[in-house]
Amino acid sequence: MGRLEPVAFGFDHESAGLQEAAILNARFSGLTAQQLVARSLDEIFPGRIALVSSFGAESAVLLHLVASIDRHVPVVFVDTRRLFPETLAYRDALAEKLKLTDMRTIAPDAEKLAAADPYKALWMTDADACCHIRKTEPLARAMEGFDAWFTGRKRFQAATRAAIQSFEQDGARIKVNPLASWGVDELKAYMAEHDLPPHPLVAQGYPSIGCQPCTSKVKPGEDARAGRWRGLEKTECGIHLGLENDGSGI
Repeated sequence: MGRLEPVAFGFDHESAGLQEAAILNARFSGLTAQQLVARSLDEIFPGRIALVSSFGAESAVLLHLVASIDRHVPVVFVDTRRLFPETLAYRDALAEKLKLTDMRTIAPDAEKLAAADPYKALWMTDADACCHIRKTEPLARAMEGFDAWFTGRKRFQAATRAAIQSFEQDGARIKVNPLASWGVDELKAYMAEHDLPPHPLVAQGYPSIGCQPCTSKVKPGEDARAGRWRGLEKTECGIHLGLENDGSGI
């Protein structure tokens, strides 16, 4: 297959709706995760794609996959200012191990944060608003200038993710999910094969790791994300509900 033209799928036209993702899924179905990453970097979104990583429980796999092809790909990390110290240390250790050259740590706007959450307690009264001001809005700023972004989402993680495909429409951008079909055994095997260190909190019962106030340990038999926003009717922080419309009302 010849090289794709950068404008082949009309990414400058948001009104195209879900058409771009459907075309991409049809044209590139059957690719391995490694092939999907390579084609996204070299042909589909050359120079216009970033990797967004939480440096969470399974993040090392996607980070290594991308870095093994191009360690200069921009890696966007949102520091919500409420993360576990272990996550920040893990970010630094992995970035050094994988020799990532373009780490971009993004933080919430200080003035907006002071106005919306002066006592660091917004998560208790309006978790959606807290996620928006600390995570969704900063990431939206960081993604300006990109047409697409790699995510590490997988179908097994939760019922709400059971149907995700390799390519998804996200407003005017495309999300690329190279690991969508991977399971726990594949992730463990990949990490062992490439000697990738686990997030230190995984061994303590945290298979999915977000902000400290809204992350709890997961019990045997629960899905991997059961410890996120426990007790609330909330399953996503907002960034995977669309960067331009996360339902927070802010």
